[in-house]
Amino acid sequence: MMSPPSPSERRSERARVRRPKQRLDLLLVERGLAPSRERARALIMAREVLVDGDVAVRAAAPVDPAVPLVVKGGSPYVSRGGEKLAGALDRTGVAVEGRRCLDIGASTGGFTDCLLQRGAAHVTAVDVGYGQLASPLRDDPRVTVLERTNARDLASLDEPADLCVMDVSFISVTTVLPAVLRSLRPGADLLVLVKPQFEAGREEVGKGGVVRDPLVHASVVARVALWAIEHGLRVRGVVRSPLLGPAGNREFFLWLRHPVDAPRAPSEGSS
Repeated sequence: MMSPPSPSERRSERARVRRPKQRLDLLLVERGLAPSRERARALIMAREVLVDGDVAVRAAAPVDPAVPLVVKGGSPYVSRGGEKLAGALDRTGVAVEGRRCLDIGASTGGFTDCLLQRGAAHVTAVDVGYGQLASPLRDDPRVTVLERTNARDLASLDEPADLCVMDVSFISVTTVLPAVLRSLRPGADLLVLVKPQFEAGREEVGKGGVVRDPLVHASVVARVALWAIEHGLRVRGVVRSPLLGPAGNREFFLWLRHPVDAPRAPSEGSS
């Protein structure tokens, strides 16, 4: 009985049968391993694709069509933030398809990726950092990247957004929301990730920067919700993030709505 060919023998056999190489992202879609090129690129960016046993790093890499491809069971988004937002969207029922979106604190782009995969018409990705947004998102014509931009100083967008998602750290969301409101249409939805470790008083934050007390969680969310009401927003609901934050912090999405009859907030310096 003949023994099965070794991996090196299999590679030698493929080498004898020359076929035109294809882009890796296209090949993933062709084989049904990804539903779209966008998802394929996200999987590659997240290092979830193995090409003949090796981790793929380039969506445009030319690949032999006969080579074994494996997609690991990781996140479908460029970062775990996409899973957080997906959970909130599912729980709240907030619509994304066809809407112009604003992503505050975009970082690698997990929220932006999730919005695009759910059919957003356009996403403006804002972050104070530089060079963090994943390449497939940066190159997507539906994405406008505003880097080195402090959201507290955000100028009004030429085309206001229908939906805003927010994930900021080391500051309270209430310091960012006033500027954000200038770039929203009346009736726009907001999904704001409230992080108790950045909203609570110093005496309420435990060892390692973790807030464990459910009463503090509730108090923090209530304070942000009250601020929103006092500034003309309507509170539609609160849902837990499906994933814990760094160090195990519990986080919450606050669903707000800009009233339909609310005038668009004026730009800074306008009279």
